[in-house]
Amino acid sequence: MLRFLTAGESHGPALLGIIEGLPAGLPLAPEDVAADLARRQGGYGRGARQRIEADRAEIVAGVLGGVTTGAPVALRIANRARPELGDAARAPRSVPQPGHAELAGALKYGFTDVEPVAERASARETAMRVAIGAVAKKLLGAAGIEVVAYVVAIGEVSVEETDVPLEERAARADSSPVRCLDPEASRAMVAAIDAAREAGDTLGGIIEVVAWGLPPGLGSFVHPDRRLDARLGAALLSIPAIKGVEIGSAFANARLRGTQVHDAIRLKEGGIVRPTNRAGGLEGGMTNGEPLVVRAAMKPIPTTLRPQPSIDLAAGTEAETLYRRSDICAVPAASVVAAAVVAWVLAEALVECCGGDRLEQVVERVAAMRGEMRRGRE
Repeated sequence: MLRFLTAGESHGPALLGIIEGLPAGLPLAPEDVAADLARRQGGYGRGARQRIEADRAEIVAGVLGGVTTGAPVALRIANRARPELGDAARAPRSVPQPGHAELAGALKYGFTDVEPVAERASARETAMRVAIGAVAKKLLGAAGIEVVAYVVAIGEVSVEETDVPLEERAARADSSPVRCLDPEASRAMVAAIDAAREAGDTLGGIIEVVAWGLPPGLGSFVHPDRRLDARLGAALLSIPAIKGVEIGSAFANARLRGTQVHDAIRLKEGGIVRPTNRAGGLEGGMTNGEPLVVRAAMKPIPTTLRPQPSIDLAAGTEAETLYRRSDICAVPAASVVAAAVVAWVLAEALVECCGGDRLEQVVERVAAMRGEMRRGRE
């Protein structure tokens, strides 16, 4: 069983993560995590904090001689942005931001100061999830599975389809300031972010995550909570501000007839093939051997330069929000988080299905599962 826990606050000493269930023998170094942490800090429209932090994950347990030992792996990311939150001189903040966890969290725990809620509900926590996701991607990569995410819409600017080969999408996303594969749309997205900044507002968007090299049969149909589509949806919706998830062309499929939607099953050169992939690589809660394609919709983040109507929990009066340092658009960064959580769910399913105490056992079992696609000849 593969599982993780995170701990830490937005402006506390550090973010912490523990991963349990990694097989022994997986090569792992801080450099394997650094690239994704840097991607998360980038993206046009990010706020000033990204100029303060220089995220780097320290591996403090579970790795000896550059490889995992089978014991829990512990990660630590230090926070540089650290006001003294426990200082009695700090003024309480009692006006919650609409669209944030602050009001519901304050009511739940009996706070009039919303800062304790904001500290843990903050998207800063996703830095550790990106680090954990990078470890998951390392495991998937050893089994020949790749995961990449990019932006397909910001505000009203969108790219509906792309013909960029799967193997080129990561580099194309890295070359764009908004992680969009289309250069013309990328420029339009930058302009939309600039316009939102001038208006004192924020923008959301849509992210696409693709994974390929997946063997058929990851996940299960036998219990609802083991269905991979359910688990992917839960993981993506756990990212702050993600409010919708689509697998394949789900919303377009809902407007068509069944014979126009379902992917035909064919034989080609003795193997099973699918001429289309409208299902997004999942059928019955399991991977079917086609690339996994999921999309996630992110709402505009709550913190805006322009004040919003709220209440003062301490005074019991209506009030307006005060501007706090924040992003104008965090969709490019959220795409990195989305890739991380999808990679984690896939790694979790991989270990469940092909698990072994050693990496070579996992790799051998994945290869056997891929061989099932050849059985169409029999």
